[in-house]
Amino acid sequence: MEDHTATGIAARPAPSLRQYVDSYVGFDLRGFPAGVHCGPPSRALTAVISLSDPLEMAAGVDDGSPVTRFSSVAGGLMCRSVAIHHDGRQQGVQVSLTPRGARAIYGMPAAELAHRLVPLDELLGALAVELVDRLRAATTWTARFTALDELLLRAVGRGGDRVPRERPEVAEAWRRLVAARGCVQVGAVAAELGWSRRYLTERFRGEVGLSPKTFARVLRFEHAHELAAAQDPLPWADVATVSGYADQAHLVRDWREFTNRSPTAWRRSEVLLGAR
Repeated sequence: MEDHTATGIAARPAPSLRQYVDSYVGFDLRGFPAGVHCGPPSRALTAVISLSDPLEMAAGVDDGSPVTRFSSVAGGLMCRSVAIHHDGRQQGVQVSLTPRGARAIYGMPAAELAHRLVPLDELLGALAVELVDRLRAATTWTARFTALDELLLRAVGRGGDRVPRERPEVAEAWRRLVAARGCVQVGAVAAELGWSRRYLTERFRGEVGLSPKTFARVLRFEHAHELAAAQDPLPWADVATVSGYADQAHLVRDWREFTNRSPTAWRRSEVLLGAR
């Protein structure tokens, strides 16, 4: 493998944004072999702004999904990986939004973006164009994160009260599932909220775009993916145990469903593994 460099800088958004935005990550990856990176499902709605060439993305890995070019893109919650085609380099900023952030910043429930990749300017209009220009003109990560704070706060202020907030029970169910990393019974959560499981499922899916059960599976997979992508990963059996799977076979089934690859094939093909 040729020499490569990888820079990844994470930052918290301004305090007034933190109920809407989980994190910012700036990345600059160069000199890797060309390939297809699996953008895994997670708890966050992800927006990515390229600082160089357009992103080439498809809403599925090795499944024939069409590849689209984006200078900036917003995605909803997914239950399969996004394919990111690259020539061995990527430079950009990733923004991770909460479901509440979808209402505040995009002006719509997260459910309307589920399983979709949408150009950011379709959601934010001229504000997205200004955001891309500001981020590309900035010369430091600190300046880019400051620009994100300023423009996303403007997006929230622009939204005002035009989109009502989600039901508090749905927000609480989301919080409990995230806190338990998916290792909690949906029926128990519903009972604690005073709702039937069916009613919680309908309300949760209507707000988030996934059922609580599917979202819990995504959270377990997200935890397993974090462990597997570490610099010194645990053996697969230990990854399964720590992230709440019944056994390694259960992990393998979910891994295939979410990435369209076995865990070992995923690790072999993921040339950007550990770069961020």
